[in-house]
Amino acid sequence: MHYRATMLAFHPQMFVRVEQLDGPRAPVPRPLDSGFSTMRFYRVLGVYNPSESSDAYFILPNDRDELWFICQRHLRFAGLHDTAAHHLDGSCLPGDTAPLPSNTAPLPGNTVPPAAPQPGQGVLASASD
Repeated sequence: MHYRATMLAFHPQMFVRVEQLDGPRAPVPRPLDSGFSTMRFYRVLGVYNPSESSDAYFILPNDRDELWFICQRHLRFAGLHDTAAHHLDGSCLPGDTAPLPSNTAPLPGNTVPPAAPQPGQGVLASASD
């Protein structure tokens, strides 16, 4: 039997986080049983879509640097990060500033604007301060 497979285009700086589905119909392999963690972001190295399935499988390096095909139903978008790293610390919640390696810079447009000054806070300091 011959199946036609398709590699899909993706952004080379895309990272995902694991949010494993459980239950009898959850896709396999299950990432938390395969060397992945909920506390890290993983660089997407490829995306594969077998013709017999409506699912896409992301090619990801786990914490042991093994390559796995993980179903997209287990994954959530974690951002675009300009870094050579294959794993990032994902301990911050979305919207927070996640700690990134020193060689990492967020992409333009992916930064949080500075907070506006609160009433009673001076924007400029006097020369005597």
